[in-house]
Amino acid sequence: MAAEKQTTEVRQDEIARAALELVGTVGMKGLSMAAIARKVGIVPSGIYRHFSSKDDVIDAILDYLQRGLSGNVRAIALLEVTALERLHSLLMKHIDLVRQNKSIPVVVFSTEVYNGSPHRRVKLRGIIEAYLAEIAAMVGQGQLEGSIREALDPKAVAVMFMGLVQPSTILWHLSAGEYDAMKQAETAWPIFCSAIERRTPSERKVIME
Repeated sequence: MAAEKQTTEVRQDEIARAALELVGTVGMKGLSMAAIARKVGIVPSGIYRHFSSKDDVIDAILDYLQRGLSGNVRAIALLEVTALERLHSLLMKHIDLVRQNKSIPVVVFSTEVYNGSPHRRVKLRGIIEAYLAEIAAMVGQGQLEGSIREALDPKAVAVMFMGLVQPSTILWHLSAGEYDAMKQAETAWPIFCSAIERRTPSERKVIME
């Protein structure tokens, strides 16, 4: 029974990835169950064994995005490094996730997700807020270990962190990959880091001089 469940989950994940890839070429309006089936290499009835409608597949795409974000957080948590280094690694992983799934911005800002379905908008908000909470927790760990300034609001820092990601990945998408989002993140990171890291009195004196 467990093996059958795992096979189902793997197939659903495969369908969600295929649908996400198709969005990049046909858009959300052009996405269909038949096109997804062709992409996966199965008959349309095979799609309907897992999802009853296109709406269900769109929900699965959001689930796929959530698993990608939470998977990155879990991987970062295993690193034996400072909180600042964890945040830097998470930044790189987040941008790489978008680069590997270039249709994510199309899905997130589509009418079907953003305006067309109240429950889906709530779901997307929940995914983003859960991710921000994970980032805020990393910031809190940094405050406890002394690498991040204690006076800062972890939630505010988490939103600032997302500001390192969203504009550059949108520009990357709009430029069809010409804009180097990874390079921009690496350039912006020291600026972000200097705004939140805790410094000793002697370090602050050097900067002021």
